[in-house]
Amino acid sequence: MTANDFLSIVPLFILTSTAILIMFSISVKRNHKVIYAITLASLLADFVYLMVYMRGTSHSIEPLFIIDGLGVFYIGLILITSLIVAMMSYAYFEQREERKEEYYILLILGTLGASTLVISKHFVSLFLGLEILSVALYSMIAYQRKRERSDEAGIKYLILAAFSSAFLLFGMALVYLVTGTMAFEGIARHLTANDGLSFMLFAGLGLMIVGVGFKLSLVPFHMWAADVYEGAPVPVTAFIATVSKGGVVGLLIRFFVTLNGHQYPTLVLIFTVIAITSMFTGNILALRQNNVKRLLAYSSIAHMGYLLVAFIAGNALGTEAVTFYLVSYFITTLGAFGILAMLSDTEHDAEATEDYRGLFWRRPWAAATFTAMLLSLAGIPLTAGFVGKFYVIAAGVNMQEWLLVVMLAVNSVIGLYYYIRIIAIMFEQQTKAETSNTRLNPAIYIVSSVTLAILTVSLIWLGVFPSGLMGIIKSLL
Repeated sequence: MTANDFLSIVPLFILTSTAILIMFSISVKRNHKVIYAITLASLLADFVYLMVYMRGTSHSIEPLFIIDGLGVFYIGLILITSLIVAMMSYAYFEQREERKEEYYILLILGTLGASTLVISKHFVSLFLGLEILSVALYSMIAYQRKRERSDEAGIKYLILAAFSSAFLLFGMALVYLVTGTMAFEGIARHLTANDGLSFMLFAGLGLMIVGVGFKLSLVPFHMWAADVYEGAPVPVTAFIATVSKGGVVGLLIRFFVTLNGHQYPTLVLIFTVIAITSMFTGNILALRQNNVKRLLAYSSIAHMGYLLVAFIAGNALGTEAVTFYLVSYFITTLGAFGILAMLSDTEHDAEATEDYRGLFWRRPWAAATFTAMLLSLAGIPLTAGFVGKFYVIAAGVNMQEWLLVVMLAVNSVIGLYYYIRIIAIMFEQQTKAETSNTRLNPAIYIVSSVTLAILTVSLIWLGVFPSGLMGIIKSLL
């Protein structure tokens, strides 16, 4: 390994070293505040290094990694998202009796796995990153063992993720059998030389789509999402909905751009069917929910379907639209789950719609923030979600994907109903006096409030002035 190789993987090295440092710190003395501070400092330092020393660089570490504009942007997005999840986690876990410190090891390792995915250009590094991420998620989902449904959610995710990994590995094996290589560029050269997909290669890619579809909770690989979202701790649910899916989306973009997979009508047709069924299934199931966690789980299925519209477009505008939409979705999802975490008490998460009845009259700032997040998910103007959907539709129109664009518009109307329903519940007049069952000290309230304030300002800023972020995306991608 050369000096340039080492400097290029410093972000991964920092994460690995942080996990080891936290383990040593716990073995010496358990202190939630110290571990929390180490986690925040390491994620922030990693992000600063990435932006200062690696922006604009392009370096390949043969045969596994490529650090380019796409990789740098997605690692930066993953790091800053994990930082916000960590800020959210302190307020959430400080109330609880469970040992809190090991959670941050899992959070760092999950971030490491997602970061590895987005710079992978080989099946070995792809699977390594995916398993690091998945194994961390198994434990994070079932972390609160005394809580109802926590173990159930962890076991469900473990079993189904193992099946999806088996599909992915089998698909890789078939691709390797046909092409004789596990490098993305080698597979692309084979496709070019042989002028198309053979049956065996198509079967291999199809099995890989199953594995990726599970991680993104796309239909028909979505059955785990609602139960896992409901059973996992709120910060972990936010991590699954953002960092986990962001890493897989970054990998999917790199793989299909390298293979030029959008030129194969059969693959495009498969993703088109998945996108449309995900939009309708996610929104229709969300309409039936009285549990906010489950509603957001089914909503996320629909949003991954929206994102596929730009992905299927396949050109530069499509990649930029996917990336912008992902950023806006991350901000909105983190804000929504941040409100859930702040309103949760030591016994139960604030997940029932009844927990939000009359919230505006009890906590107006929390209700206003949650309203902004829900309106962004619905794609209402002056929010980042609206601009994200605009770019997705523009990418679809540019490639004349009229069916997908119409389906996106129809499903956006369907989704608007259940978001507005929650907002209406929050603004209902209270019929009786209610007392808050959440007792947090002022310091924890400050941490939660600062995190949510940052997300709300970012949400509105990107909704009003999206050109800055889009300029960064264009310069890096």
